[in-house]
Amino acid sequence: MRVLWLCNIVLPVIARELGMEVSNKEGWISGMADTLLKKREENGIELSVAFPVEEGEIPEGRKIGALTCYGFREDLRRAEIYDETLELSLKKIVDIVQPDIVHCFGTEYPHTLAMCRVFPKKERLLVGVQGLCTLIAEAYYANLPEKVIASVTLRDWLRGDNLRQQQEKFAARGKAEREIISLAGNIAGRTRWDKRHVREWNPGAQYFDINESLRSVFYGPVWEPEKAQAHSVFMSQGDYPLKGLHYMLKAMPSVLEKYPDAKLYVAGNSLVSYTTVKEKLKLSAYGAYLRRLMAEGKLEEKVVFLGKLDAGQMLDRYLRSSLYVCASSAENSPNSLGEAMLLGMPCVCAAVGGIPSLFEGGKDGICYRGFQEPGEEELETISGRLADAVLQMWDHPENTKTYCAHARSHAARTHDRERNYQSLLEAYTRIGHRGV
Repeated sequence: MRVLWLCNIVLPVIARELGMEVSNKEGWISGMADTLLKKREENGIELSVAFPVEEGEIPEGRKIGALTCYGFREDLRRAEIYDETLELSLKKIVDIVQPDIVHCFGTEYPHTLAMCRVFPKKERLLVGVQGLCTLIAEAYYANLPEKVIASVTLRDWLRGDNLRQQQEKFAARGKAEREIISLAGNIAGRTRWDKRHVREWNPGAQYFDINESLRSVFYGPVWEPEKAQAHSVFMSQGDYPLKGLHYMLKAMPSVLEKYPDAKLYVAGNSLVSYTTVKEKLKLSAYGAYLRRLMAEGKLEEKVVFLGKLDAGQMLDRYLRSSLYVCASSAENSPNSLGEAMLLGMPCVCAAVGGIPSLFEGGKDGICYRGFQEPGEEELETISGRLADAVLQMWDHPENTKTYCAHARSHAARTHDRERNYQSLLEAYTRIGHRGV
């Protein structure tokens, strides 16, 4: 069976071979590729991978071990704009590979729509849902004050990328996403949330439950409370409103009132740096708001931005933190939550989107009611619920051991590599028989 994957990133094994920058994103896709290739004699799958590149192309294919890769030109920084030349590029790849199945990972980028348009056998087309841009657009502002949403910094003006424009770009991507879902004969998802919505958009598609496997370094290590920094909170991202860093900053003064040693660590890009002229010019409206919250709450020494972390550095930060927090206004199945659960660390999560399918509040940790609908009046309320959840976790350490054991066991099932491999294989087998 010839299977062609359409990915949003260059898989690390390919990037290293081609001398390209290695991405830390979507490591689970690499893990699944490794498993498929290692077991290719038993599964009979010939795997090819197509991916976007900013410079050059690899239209004729290049062999890297047992994997054949194809690169096509695409500007991922303008993902809200559909480029019709993608159809020609992807049709060329399809004509070369002659795949029995095309598996597209994600609905966020124009290349998936282009593939759905050019691949003629819709019954052999599998689209994997990651995030849902339509719903991200609806929750994007995450209860920000209207004056923040309306503000524009020099950086925002020069880039044409203020908060309203950012939200509009997700809305545009959501429109393309709904066409993608409508064209696909098969959908792969993993939460009740994504299943409900894609069935609304395409009730005739066959839906497959396929969970994600995590990066290999997170299988085995176990969080130990005595090795963690007391009252330290870890968030894996905070560089746009959807991830809810402002909720956590609003919650911190209440947390600090009871636990003065509390500290917040945030991975990913820092939006608040303001020491050099270049950093001041790069400050966004959301970054300026975060800085204001930090100043108002006297949090300058209580928040640490860690920058981009690779898998090993992420593992180290999880193990050194006493609590993982997911404060997003919308998520489908955040891998960072899966990683924290698999390590067996205490977790506090907003009960939004697909999270309740992965994390059972009261058993795996503490869930609080997060974003429900737009409205500035909700910001204080939601932040208060988050603060209460953090305090509840630290006020009752006797419950932590039970939470952690449940979370680890739950995540071990959700992210079981062999089980997820078999689910994927079963989906390919069933799709392969369609239209025969």
